[in-house]
Amino acid sequence: MSGQLLQHLSKHIPLTETEKELLLSKIVSKKVKKKELLLQAGEICTHQNFIVKGCFRLYIINDKGAEQTLQFGIEDWWITDYMSFSTQKPSHFYIQAIENSEIIAISKTNLDQLYTEIPQLERYFRIVLQKSFAASQMRIMFLFTMTAEERYHHFNNVVPEFVQRVPQYMIASYLDFSAEFLSKIRAGKV
Repeated sequence: MSGQLLQHLSKHIPLTETEKELLLSKIVSKKVKKKELLLQAGEICTHQNFIVKGCFRLYIINDKGAEQTLQFGIEDWWITDYMSFSTQKPSHFYIQAIENSEIIAISKTNLDQLYTEIPQLERYFRIVLQKSFAASQMRIMFLFTMTAEERYHHFNNVVPEFVQRVPQYMIASYLDFSAEFLSKIRAGKV
């Protein structure tokens, strides 16, 4: 598992063998079962999670008790509640495995130490955070500017792997419409 993380990092920053060994000493590999939660609302997010294998979602439960998916993550992506992680205050989010998965987790304490000892990791995580923030901005723009049908077709064209791996009701909640409406779109009835 750790080889996949090192390979991913090497696309963005160079690490010496000593730095790689130090990094590997600060991470934990975990297997996560389908539907298992990495984080629940009210808990403090203590880890950044690199997805080695599998699929996750970050979601909220709204005031009507409905789940609203805000983010998905697959192999070679990170998934975390950045606000809770950085402030160490309780989260508003849930992070759940959609499939049986494998992750590499880095605790806040260990990551803060690594930033000091391997300064280019700060650069790497800045790049990750910028990409995540940019994706969030684009998603918000699509929610405001596209029809529901346009959002589905755009999502299907940009990330078709999710359409095959994620239950319809989760895709519908991510795109901000009902699972029934998604069925109509897919059947060509809209």
